[in-house]
Amino acid sequence: MTADSPGAATETVYDRVFWQAYVANVVLVTGTAMNFRFAEFVTALGGTEQDAGMVAGTALYVSLLARFRLATALDRFGIGRMWRMSALMFVVGSGSLIFIDRLGPWLYVARTFITLSIAGMFSCSLSHVQAHAPVGRRTEAIAALGSSGFLGTILGAQLVDLIFLIFRGSEALFPAMFGAMLALGLVYLAMISRLTNGQPHPPPPDTAPPSAWMLLRTHWPGLVVLAALAMGGCFSVTQVFLTRFASERQLPGIRTFFTVYAVTAFVFRVTSRNWHRATGRHRLVMIGLLGHAVCQVLLTRAASEWDLVVPAICGGFGHALLYPCIVSLGAGAFPPRFRGAGTTLTLAFGDLGTALSAPVYGAVIDRFGFSTMLPLAGIVTGAIAVIYGLATFRRSDDEHPAIVEPVEPAIEEVT
Repeated sequence: MTADSPGAATETVYDRVFWQAYVANVVLVTGTAMNFRFAEFVTALGGTEQDAGMVAGTALYVSLLARFRLATALDRFGIGRMWRMSALMFVVGSGSLIFIDRLGPWLYVARTFITLSIAGMFSCSLSHVQAHAPVGRRTEAIAALGSSGFLGTILGAQLVDLIFLIFRGSEALFPAMFGAMLALGLVYLAMISRLTNGQPHPPPPDTAPPSAWMLLRTHWPGLVVLAALAMGGCFSVTQVFLTRFASERQLPGIRTFFTVYAVTAFVFRVTSRNWHRATGRHRLVMIGLLGHAVCQVLLTRAASEWDLVVPAICGGFGHALLYPCIVSLGAGAFPPRFRGAGTTLTLAFGDLGTALSAPVYGAVIDRFGFSTMLPLAGIVTGAIAVIYGLATFRRSDDEHPAIVEPVEPAIEEVT
């Protein structure tokens, strides 16, 4: 655990520090939810869907590479410092987009700043709540904090739709959208600066910290990596291709899907935050993946906006169970002093799953259509769920950290 851990000695998850972080996360996700409209901004600049994919894809791959540096920097320089730096990057990236009026390298730079900053802010937020939670309640803390993300998704979707309603057809449309992102980013920066104010920063260690690759080799999370990759594949279906699917089926939009998805996920995240104690995190990962698999298969039959409701419920249920368990299991494979690195790398595997699956699913859509891609995605997700469930059926699930610190001096000697 880092020296700027916000309070590991507390006996409750739900204190003033937690609720400050909760409200801050609502603000953050409200701002990031506006990225759903980024492709329309690229189109307004004269670009194509391929251009939008190239910009977003480039930013994602740069972000993935940068995660390995972020993973070690988080534990070396402290959560607070890296958190504020990430929030500042989001402000700079959002503000830059207000002034971009053509396709070009600055669009790639701005999008990369936003993507990397979002990765950093989520890593810091999750590391912060894990460090603050009592021993053995990390999964509950992650689940409880994560429910704020669903509130932010609902608020962000409604806010950006309102902006489009007010400014549609006006040159002020996208400056208004990115201006709202900038304003929310500034509010978030102020909130987390206050939250981390006065927390001590750990001094740099005398010896070079182990690299992210060395940490992964020594503390490999095991099958949780496969589950994280599968989770990223699930997100590529809903967050990358659903808009295109709605256009092809001539549906009025995806607001109904994401609203139902977010409400369902929020309700189940709150009610299920302690299920892992009775059921076990491994079983909840399997059930969460199966929920996404059913969602993907049911989407195949959607012919109207209301046909999206049941798939959204299944996907929201799966998301509610899946995310906190994967983050908790993945980060828990690392000793407390490297918990920030473990969280960052676990989230990176989720993004890698999105990056790897999106081109494959896109190629299937181009050649065979959504009627083939969606069942294929459901079969792949379901198969991984079954494999994971069988492989971990008899595996113990003790959230209390094991004593693994003695191996770390050997790592530092190697480096």
